[in-house]
Amino acid sequence: MRDDTPLPFPPMGPRHWPAWIGVGLMAAAGRLPWPLQRGLGRALGALAFALAGSRRRAAATNVALCFPELDEAGRRRLVRESFRDLGIGFLEFARAWWGTIEPMRRRVRIEGVEQVEALRAGGRGVLLVSGHFMTLEICGRLMCDRLPLAGMYRRYRSPVMEWAVRRGRQRYAVAMFANEEVRPAIKHLKQGGILWYAPDQDMRGKDTVFVPFFGVPAATITATHQFARLGNCVVVPFFHRRDGADYVLRLGAPLDGVPSKDPVADTAKVNVAIEDMVREAPSQYLWIHRRFKRRPEGEAPPY
Repeated sequence: MRDDTPLPFPPMGPRHWPAWIGVGLMAAAGRLPWPLQRGLGRALGALAFALAGSRRRAAATNVALCFPELDEAGRRRLVRESFRDLGIGFLEFARAWWGTIEPMRRRVRIEGVEQVEALRAGGRGVLLVSGHFMTLEICGRLMCDRLPLAGMYRRYRSPVMEWAVRRGRQRYAVAMFANEEVRPAIKHLKQGGILWYAPDQDMRGKDTVFVPFFGVPAATITATHQFARLGNCVVVPFFHRRDGADYVLRLGAPLDGVPSKDPVADTAKVNVAIEDMVREAPSQYLWIHRRFKRRPEGEAPPY
């Protein structure tokens, strides 16, 4: 059942004006014609590549660690392409929250919905696991045309941004759970719901383990294991990518043996699934996140 509880309106005081201006610009950008948005997104990505030196260096470090088989020219090309897709993805976020997705609905291919519907018909909840790709928001909204998704997210410090993001996502998601709202999320799964979760960032929480990500030990939250165990649900990888002007969404086979009694083994399987997603669309992954900032004892951070 969709959560249509009205959100409290955020404050309007002067210190919140910059956030309101940002929200207004995103709302306006989300209503631009899609060809114009794509062009503007590429320009924004090129600008970010030129100006965001620390994030560009983080992306270059991540790509070098994850794709050692690429030569220097190949790594530079992938980083530049990732900023282009970062800019396009920013406009896709704006469109998903405030615009129409009719142009995308005409260019989407979705696979694997039937298996998830069968699992739900059998009374099982489904935890969809994905990574932080720049297509995350637009493809989530497209998938909501076929399945009733709930999502998890990290709260924003700005009350204006918190209101805007929740309001945007409640247009299509049946519910949104903040990271600390674990019990309601588990209840949703136990009742046969579908929860979409992206566990591929270093959250600095206590329930993390070091497991390989592209062969490099990465601090990874064990929440997927915990949700699957406590929610008595299956874990299904959610692949999504932009293919030219098309969008390709695929729900993979449930992760074999998850949940098990071993949170480390389960978490490692999740990272392998996300690796597979990245290899399908490497430039669309959020490489600017410092994925390897925490290291096992004795290892120096790479950034």
